[in-house]
Amino acid sequence: MIEPLTPNTQAILLLTAPLIAGRGDTSRDLLTLSEYNRLALILRQKQKQPADLIAPDAQVLIELCSQPFGRARLDALLGRGFLLSQAVERWNARAIWIISRADSRYPKRLKARLKEDAPPLLYGCGDIALLEKGGLAVIGSRHVDDELLYFTENVGRLSAEAHRNVVSGGAKGIDRAAMHGALMAGGTVAGVMADSLERAALARDSREPLMEGRLVLISPYDPSAGFNVGHAMQRNKLIYALADAALVVASDFEKGGTWAGAIEQLDRLHFVPVFVRNGVNAGKGNSALLNRGGKPWPNPQSGNELDMALVATAEFVAIEPKQDTLPLALREEPVSYTVDVVKPTDPVVETVQPTKTDAKLLPEAELWNSVREILRSELLEGHTEEEVATFLVVTKLQAKAWLARLVGEAVVEKVKKSKPARFRTITKADRLI
Repeated sequence: MIEPLTPNTQAILLLTAPLIAGRGDTSRDLLTLSEYNRLALILRQKQKQPADLIAPDAQVLIELCSQPFGRARLDALLGRGFLLSQAVERWNARAIWIISRADSRYPKRLKARLKEDAPPLLYGCGDIALLEKGGLAVIGSRHVDDELLYFTENVGRLSAEAHRNVVSGGAKGIDRAAMHGALMAGGTVAGVMADSLERAALARDSREPLMEGRLVLISPYDPSAGFNVGHAMQRNKLIYALADAALVVASDFEKGGTWAGAIEQLDRLHFVPVFVRNGVNAGKGNSALLNRGGKPWPNPQSGNELDMALVATAEFVAIEPKQDTLPLALREEPVSYTVDVVKPTDPVVETVQPTKTDAKLLPEAELWNSVREILRSELLEGHTEEEVATFLVVTKLQAKAWLARLVGEAVVEKVKKSKPARFRTITKADRLI
């Protein structure tokens, strides 16, 4: 059953989505990502949410928010209720759900890692919980030979044996081989589509794993959108951001999306450890990625070996980010909402009723809060894992796990080019405003 859209998601769709199902819409006046982030910040500063822009008494708020964008532009976007109703009817008929950055179900990893680059909307089909499982991102070229396809299918199979999610892009070639190998072995898969989500969700080979809860397909782009090179390049960030580690099976040298995405991870983003298939037939692109800091793929022969390889190199663990580490535009309101179902032809306005939340912390949460505050103050100058273990009187393995968690929360960062690795607190001056 598809859950009804939250009021926040409805408003964000009106402001940023092309609503292709309407066929009479145009995307030229949609808010861009940077414009939406600006609007979200204005709303947050006024202690409002996107949903308040479609409330019955929204006119004063729209006027207050309209200066950077123009009142006529906002009115036109927010007045597309009928087009949205048509689109929602089409998506529901295809079992496609939509969530926004303002929803509690939005993947925590994307917020923690991408911050304001996190897409305002995600369209999807299948079990949304798979987006929180992490796993192995498998990346590679579209045009490869049968030997590499067999190699990649085997990686997918081993991931299933290791009970590790496979995260990939859904494109032909390496992506589909990894996903097919995992699904055939009974594993789970998260596919991040750059285009044609609607068609992929209806494909025959997707039906059974989608119904069984072993496959989720998502896209930050309209489900009917066709292929776009820019979209394909941008979705690579999402693949890495949803994973615990990545494997580049085959990359061209200094060209293509696989190369660009891997270089971005190795040189700048550092979301996850990046493994690279090596050996005599690795190719020039793979060899160059290894020289840039990629880790040689250990060629595990069993699921247990694959799991051990990932555990041994996992230095980044993405978990739910602490709210004060996020830019204001990304923070959620500390209330939940009950939502009335809106019929496709109804105006896009819903009743929002705040409900109380239980703020009582579990003992584990209290312990973690204490550890976080201690390390936040102690790591201002930077310390190694061994030093942290010593002053906390815990094992080095425990210290490593806590530091990885703090990196995922964007509380501390790993100092580049430091041997042994050192970690320091991210100060206010370092944070994205």
